[in-house]
Amino acid sequence: MARDPRYDILFEPVRLGPVTAKNRFYQVPHCNGMGHLQPNGVAAMRGVKAEGGWAVVCTEECEIHFSSEVTPHIEARLWDDRDIPALARMTEAVHAHGALAGIELVYNAHSGANRSSREPPMAPSNIVCQAYDMVQARAMDLSDIRAVRRWHRAAALRARDAGFDIVYVYAGHDLALPMHFLSRRHNDRGDDYGGSLENRARLLRELILETKEAVGETCAVAVRLAVDELLGEDGITAESEGREVIEMLAELPDLWDVNVSDWSNDSVTARFAEEGAQEPYVAFVKQLTSKPVVGVGRFTSPDAMVAQIRRGILDMIGAARPSIADPFLPKKIEEGRLDDIRECIGCNICVSGDFLGVPMRCTQNPTMGEEWRRGWHPERLPAKTADESVLIVGAGPAGLECARALGQRGYAVTLAEAGAELGGRVAAECRLPGLATWGRVRDYRVAQLHKLPNVEIYRASRLSAEQVLEFGFPRVLLATGARWRRDGVGHEHHKPIPGSDGPQVLTPDDIMVGPGDVGPVAGPVIVFDDDHYYLGGVLAEKLRNDGHEVVLATPAADVSHWTHNTMEQFRIQARLLELGVQIAAHRNLVTITPNAVELACVFTGRRETRPAATVLLVTARLPQDALHHALLADPARLADAGIRSVTRIGDCLAPATIAAAVWSGHRAARELGRPASDAVPFRRELPALEPL
Repeated sequence: MARDPRYDILFEPVRLGPVTAKNRFYQVPHCNGMGHLQPNGVAAMRGVKAEGGWAVVCTEECEIHFSSEVTPHIEARLWDDRDIPALARMTEAVHAHGALAGIELVYNAHSGANRSSREPPMAPSNIVCQAYDMVQARAMDLSDIRAVRRWHRAAALRARDAGFDIVYVYAGHDLALPMHFLSRRHNDRGDDYGGSLENRARLLRELILETKEAVGETCAVAVRLAVDELLGEDGITAESEGREVIEMLAELPDLWDVNVSDWSNDSVTARFAEEGAQEPYVAFVKQLTSKPVVGVGRFTSPDAMVAQIRRGILDMIGAARPSIADPFLPKKIEEGRLDDIRECIGCNICVSGDFLGVPMRCTQNPTMGEEWRRGWHPERLPAKTADESVLIVGAGPAGLECARALGQRGYAVTLAEAGAELGGRVAAECRLPGLATWGRVRDYRVAQLHKLPNVEIYRASRLSAEQVLEFGFPRVLLATGARWRRDGVGHEHHKPIPGSDGPQVLTPDDIMVGPGDVGPVAGPVIVFDDDHYYLGGVLAEKLRNDGHEVVLATPAADVSHWTHNTMEQFRIQARLLELGVQIAAHRNLVTITPNAVELACVFTGRRETRPAATVLLVTARLPQDALHHALLADPARLADAGIRSVTRIGDCLAPATIAAAVWSGHRAARELGRPASDAVPFRRELPALEPL
């Protein structure tokens, strides 16, 4: 298909100092959980994005010195010349597809506690570290400032030698030293680097000029600046100091990369912000500089991208999460394949990889983080290995992804769904407050399946073991999902909660009913959240919006505790409190009676009674795997029916996240027909042993 001429502007080249980006698509720096420990994985992941049409592909933050490291977070490193080859592998992969490679140099100061190097952190002033460690940062003297400038210049030269085309001076997210100097919260100095804004911006100015002097003839110098910290008078704002810094330094860098701070505001989840939400804060920047401006906004719509350019907001469309969900987003726009775009759902499961120290994953893109170690490409799958037909039972996220990938491989696929609606848990959850974008997981896959003539979909087709045996498909994959437990068994309870068999006890499955239905709920409601991801908080919000008095009880320290890893916990708890939901943290549910519950403090065991007409248990799930056991009960009948394999995938195998279900379905599709093996199923990056 030809490109829609409305989007031609997105494919115009943009001059960035001494280099030129071939179009306006710019993958801004983002973390990935691989960093300096898995350079091959990083290089392959970034190379795929370059192949997908991104004109600029950047690293994550790259530490420039051992006195500022953020272990256990796994970032890039450029401490000395020995780090050059690993980063050069990435630039080579990016350059192979005609893209520019950018590197975000960082000195983290008091945002890192130097847990590994054990060097005392340095900061503009004496201040506690942002990480909750028993260490404080010492105030930098002038010799320390000169040292950081020297280290930054040396890192810029190493970056040039590694093949980078764009070198960053990083002052964003309240993570980097130049931002700390700018901030009145962190800088109480009385010398030439403190006091007035001009003084507080002195280090940023020096780093820009010195980086340009070092590498500016061959590399563009970019500045990433948070122009608003969303803290009002306590922080930098777009109306005052953010604007003044841009005015002061407007023509010094070759590119302005502007955003809001901190990271949780810059990468806010879709539950709390729409596409393009940063525009009110960054719109002024282009009015003050002649240099190109890039910004982000979880852009997935090409119309929204074009509007940003034509209205003079941005020159380049920055993306982290949309480039993760679909590394080929630019190519698909260029080729007129808009309905093939895997749109980011804004869930931030990608962010969790950085917090957990594991390779990044994505709900929409199961190949993310697997490009090198498993050889998975987001757009290409191996052709089928046999002329076999496949039956997939269940059209939730695992079943849909498995059918899509197997169909792309060339298998004849029959997808049978017990209900009238496709999507499984996604179809239910996307109707809850703030989760509408979850529906993209279903919508993308259903649209792709409709393009595959070798895939047939049957709705309202619940299958028994006898029917599966009668059909006789050689390969059967079961994606029959999971159901929430009714007995309260979960993290805290390994036996049923007394009283959990009462009629007033519900599960999320009772609340997440079909369109137009109403669950049997009466108030007051006790929501017992022992799951700790988003659903308990979302359901409490829904029930409160429905007019019920709601108490959310949880054994954790706060609501939806695991969402600290997706940077939205504080927003979830704030919203519930604003709605009037009562929070009972550090409380275990120990007994349910017809009109009340008994809660116990997880520390002291002290008990309290709360009224409850309805009790909603959000604890754990049970795989719906009865069909699997029924089929395997008689191996001889399977063989007689010509069934060679029966495989569980997704929540039917092991209940987990939607991302895990999609990944499970994708893996099963790629591995269908592959001989079983005890070998490690992916490549590992092993440490190189230096001489003793």
